[in-house]
Amino acid sequence: MSNSHIVRLSKFLSKHLRHAPQALGLTLELGGWVGVEELLAAANRAGVTLDRAMLDEVVASNDKQRFAFDADGTQIRAQQGHSVAVELDLAPAVPPAVLYHGTVATVLSAIQREGLQPMRRHHVHLSADEATARRVGSRRGQPVVLTVDAAGLHAAGGVFYQSGNGVWLTEHVPPAFLQLPLPGRSSGPVG
Repeated sequence: MSNSHIVRLSKFLSKHLRHAPQALGLTLELGGWVGVEELLAAANRAGVTLDRAMLDEVVASNDKQRFAFDADGTQIRAQQGHSVAVELDLAPAVPPAVLYHGTVATVLSAIQREGLQPMRRHHVHLSADEATARRVGSRRGQPVVLTVDAAGLHAAGGVFYQSGNGVWLTEHVPPAFLQLPLPGRSSGPVG
């Protein structure tokens, strides 16, 4: 399959496994899982040619590992990023001391007031390294990388989860636990 075809199928899967399963007649089960055969049949009914070999290639080649099969390969889910009601069934985890969030300068004033909010998703997404956060932020323009005092937030009662592809999730990051880069300095407080 060409790279552009893989990207198109990945976007199709993201839409229907994260945001609009009902558009294909799918229902996400506990953990966000849906049967592989059910997904393939629904995609083909919708006019999207998708077979098991193609699905395997999309899942294996996705740079962000957005999708995962269950242990026996009969179910698939999006790792995180859902806007529909779904319980991912992730266990709380102790985060590293520092995590990162990639964004753009145009939203910094809102972040200074409200902190990081999940917006239309279930959780705020955080990265374990600056490079990943920078890539995430660059999708919407010139990236700004915020540093999250994850240890401090966790000690204050914040609950963290780690998805199967390494993305850290939490419900909210208040401004007091955020720092952003300042010219000539490594970081400074957001609020």
